[in-house]
This record gives sequence, C-alpha cells and structure tokens, in this order.
Amino acid sequence: MWQFISEQISEHSGHLFVCQNRQPVPGGDTHQCAVIRDDSRRYFVKYRQINSPLNTELDAEADGLKALAVSACIHTPKVICHGVVEENHKHYEYLVLQYLKLSQTVNEDWHTCGKKIAHLHKTTAGEFYGWPRDNFIGRSPQINTTTSCWATFFAESRIGVMLEQLAHEGHVWCNIDVCTTQIYQFLKPHQPQPSLLHGDLWSGNVGFSHQQPVVFDPAVYYGDRETDIAMTELFGRLPEAFYQGYNAIWPLHEDYPQRRKLYQLYHILNHAVLFGGHYLQAAQDDIIQLNQQLL
Repeated sequence: MWQFISEQISEHSGHLFVCQNRQPVPGGDTHQCAVIRDDSRRYFVKYRQINSPLNTELDAEADGLKALAVSACIHTPKVICHGVVEENHKHYEYLVLQYLKLSQTVNEDWHTCGKKIAHLHKTTAGEFYGWPRDNFIGRSPQINTTTSCWATFFAESRIGVMLEQLAHEGHVWCNIDVCTTQIYQFLKPHQPQPSLLHGDLWSGNVGFSHQQPVVFDPAVYYGDRETDIAMTELFGRLPEAFYQGYNAIWPLHEDYPQRRKLYQLYHILNHAVLFGGHYLQAAQDDIIQLNQQLL
C-alpha cells in the first residue's frame, strides 16, 4: 500500500517520493493517520479500510479542502492526492495532505484568524444553499440538497435529518414534522447570504503554522455564516480576539444570539447520533426547550 501511495505522491507532486519512514499519529474516529517521509519531504496521510471502493468518505474531505483553498481566504493543507488501493484482498481509502508543523498562538494570531474566516464567509454561490454533493459531519452523512430557501434547508437538511436518524435508533422526542415546521417558520424571515462555510469550525479544526491560521477537517456547504460562528461557541468559545477580528471585517447581525442555540442544536444532535451518552440527554433537553420556545 505504501509503495502505491508513494507512486501516487510522485505522480501528483512532480517530485520523486519513496516512503522511508512512517510514523503513526493521533487521528479521527473513522480513520488512521500517519506522517510519512523520505530524505527531504514529509506528508500527512489519512487512511481507512472500506468495504467497497464505492464506500469512500475521504474524497469528500478532499473536495472541501480544495473548495476552501480556491477561495484563497484562509490557509488549508494542500491536497496532494487521494484514492483507493487494494492490498491482501482488502480495500483502503487514502488522502495525502501537505504536512504542516503547527505552532503555539498569541492573540494577534486569533485576530487574524477571525478576519480570514469573515473573508471566507464573503465567498458566496449566489442564491442557493447547500453543496453539489453530500459530505460528512464527523462520521455522519451531511445532506446538502440545494435550495433557495435557508429556512427550508436548515429545518429539513440539518435538524430534520438528524432527528430522523435518532428516531431510527429509537430516540423519539418530538413529532419531527411539527418540529421542522416550527423551525421553518422561525427562520422564514431570515434569508442570509449563502456563505462558503467550513461547516465544523471548532478549536480542534483550527491550527497555526508560521503565525498563519490553518483550518482542516471541513464539512463545507453554502449557508448562513452564523452557523460557523455558533459552532465556535459550542465546545469552548474561541479566544475573544477571534471575534474581534471577525467583526472588524463583517459584524454579526444583532439578532444572531436569537438563532445561536438553534444552530448549535445541529451539532448537539450529531454528537448524540455519534457518541450517545450524555449527548442524548443534552439533545433531548434542547429539543424539548426548542419546542416550547417555538410554540
């Protein structure tokens, strides 16, 4: 496998690469990670065993990273190559990325990060919300069916999809049709610019290399920029300098706090799907509270 990946790196980078060392490093829940190197170059590789060559996920991550890179607003690891390789009658999916050495940060770095995310959010697709393909939010499929109505998109493709997944697993806390209709009615007056979003913007997916912010592990789509900001406030708010930098470029609407908890609910529901445990109780409490507020 590693010889094949080395050949693909050589072909796509234009530089001969022969893996001489492979160092496993901590990775995600669905894949393994390693840093591979020869005498002069290093690459970061994600890989996972798959049941079928059609059962891929890392290609969606590559697609998202390329979209963020094309925006030229914030740095991402460069995608070198990705694909599927067969070894010993097993299939493995791989994604090779530029290796970036991450460093410690200061407030000025976070201020710059906020400004760059604001510029990213100014990147738009016109009138449609969603993405040309479905992708993943963690291990969960993320449905990105395009629509011109933000209320419809968020109610159905974000909250509705998660509630249906939880119901399939036996967790039914509301009438899904009623709940999504209430969310639609609440968001109907709000028709924001469709911004290019990272989609999973929390501290674990932000780093700094040579004092410049870097984002990775995206779940991109075009949507309300406030959803990205709400995510940054969910699992430990980012340093205040981030929000100062963001608002210096594109101040948040004064009504954002009224939508923040609803936007965070998508990620709470996803964590309930993925991890269960106390996230199930948190999700149930939030759904009950939401229904009471929107009645």
